[in-house]
Amino acid sequence: MVEAARPRLVGRLRRWAPTHGPLALPDFRRLWLVGLVIFAVRWLEMLAVGVFVYQHTGSAFDVALMTLLRMVPMALFGAWIGAVAERWQRHTALVIVILLMLATSLSLAILSYAGQLAVWHLAVASFCNGVGWATDNPVRRVMIGDVVGTEGVGAAMSVDVGANNASRMLGPTIGGLLLAGAGIGGAFTVSVSLYLIALVAALQVRHRDSAAAGGRGALARMIEGFVLVRRDRRLVGTLVITVIYNLFGWPFTSMVPVIGQDNLHLGATGIGVLASMDGVGAFAGAVAIAVWARPRHYIWLYVGGTTVYLAGLIVFALVPQAALAATALLLTGISSAGFSIMQATLVYLAAPTNMRSRMYGVLSVCIGVGPLGFLHLGVLADAIGAPWATTLTGAEGLVAMVLTYPWWRVLADPRPPPSQEARG
Repeated sequence: MVEAARPRLVGRLRRWAPTHGPLALPDFRRLWLVGLVIFAVRWLEMLAVGVFVYQHTGSAFDVALMTLLRMVPMALFGAWIGAVAERWQRHTALVIVILLMLATSLSLAILSYAGQLAVWHLAVASFCNGVGWATDNPVRRVMIGDVVGTEGVGAAMSVDVGANNASRMLGPTIGGLLLAGAGIGGAFTVSVSLYLIALVAALQVRHRDSAAAGGRGALARMIEGFVLVRRDRRLVGTLVITVIYNLFGWPFTSMVPVIGQDNLHLGATGIGVLASMDGVGAFAGAVAIAVWARPRHYIWLYVGGTTVYLAGLIVFALVPQAALAATALLLTGISSAGFSIMQATLVYLAAPTNMRSRMYGVLSVCIGVGPLGFLHLGVLADAIGAPWATTLTGAEGLVAMVLTYPWWRVLADPRPPPSQEARG
């Protein structure tokens, strides 16, 4: 039995070797490296900022506020960025975004070494980095899809999300070690170094857009994108689940430093290791999806991953021991891989070719509802404590999945979606 299964497993793994999968394409490797750096810095800084803010304010709400500020730009500017991205050369936009985030981290490092770093500096920087984050889907990920082609987009998104998940292993751990050994200034110095690597990789990308879209302005194109979503029930179902995840699931990550310190009695290094367990599970999940998942599995990975994630965060909030909490975070990581990979893949595959940036812009808006979730969780955490607040939001998410079943059940329809005709 084992011997019979071995050739199939070897064949699947071979597809992911650098000479067979998307990693065989130099431009994909460069874009993948840019994403890896941006993701790693995001997780490193979220952990460092969360610990710093909680130590200086003692407020769980202020910790949630920092992550909330990173997500506000997605709601405010996501659809507009998606529309504008179709009129710009995406390669140029990518380089500008990396320079913006590099300058932000450099400023924070200088302020820290000068002994002048304040919580409001971190709030402003979180918002600025959030603007850069809002461009990732309509700029870098659309470039990835264009580089690998429609048939390779599922595999490419698996590898790209795998990089994100790998960074969730390394970023918090490195952030905790840096906080313990070099302070927050050391964390931002590492961020600057990593952004320089991303800048070099971005400058070497050879892919260029075939032509800038002409015709209507950004506002008209943005409205056209929302109209398309309204007509396509599969896009509606996909985005409904995105909203649920970002309102009731994702915000719990801001409570990991709070629960780790107050309930599990961990130091900065321990909190970093705890937070990284989510990334360990997510990386393992991404690898499994890359090797075994087929298009017929996409919907169930998306819906099931979201459901298990919401249940897992409840377990994390309630368990009394660090080892059990780490196991729960491992579970949330595995399930989040299904959600993250399929979210990007399903939207790319459903969108007309000339509207993919706009569809990713609409996706960014849906992700951008997250600040409401962070605000909700932060207020609850100050009122009833981080563990019970996290438990309550997870339960709310599960209820929302049940109530919205009429919207997302269409995703399980085996019939192909009706073709969409879109004009640029």
